[in-house]
Amino acid sequence: SAEQDGDIGASRASPARIGLLFFMAVVTSLFGLFLTAYSMRMSHGLGWCHLTIPNLVWVNTGVLLLASVAMQLASHAVNRGQRQFAQVTLVAGGILTLGFLAGQVMAWNAIGPSLYFIQGSPAIAFFYVLTIAHGLHLLGGLYVLGRTTLRFSAGAELIDLRQSLSLCAIYWHFLLIVWLVVFAVLLFL
Repeated sequence: SAEQDGDIGASRASPARIGLLFFMAVVTSLFGLFLTAYSMRMSHGLGWCHLTIPNLVWVNTGVLLLASVAMQLASHAVNRGQRQFAQVTLVAGGILTLGFLAGQVMAWNAIGPSLYFIQGSPAIAFFYVLTIAHGLHLLGGLYVLGRTTLRFSAGAELIDLRQSLSLCAIYWHFLLIVWLVVFAVLLFL
């Protein structure tokens, strides 16, 4: 309907949406600078030893993909008025994200013993910096997701949750794309 189209247009131009887009631009710049430093440092080659990424990181990537899908399903469910499905997928997205973060910690621990063989290589430092920076951004997203989940549990109207879930889904998709780029650079450069 025209009224819903107006609501959608208004939510696209909302201060929260503009703020999120601005924040994502800053985060993109941050990761762009990290990746530029990574490629520049690698091209100098001094003391560079290519890092072998644990297979667990592939699994973690799949888990983050599922979290992003769950967030999208929650957003769509709210738009369709499916409260229970929205709540289930919202919680699933949060749990999957926590699973991704736990898997990343396990991957860091798996790399730890290999430090003996690549002592002094900046590759390990870049792995930790990139994955920790990404993890911190996910933790920030989980904070917002937690607040939205509390509002959901307190019985907030779906119409009042629509924008929050839409922005959470956008942010999760964004962090998935950031992770895919970081992961590809770590694998292939």
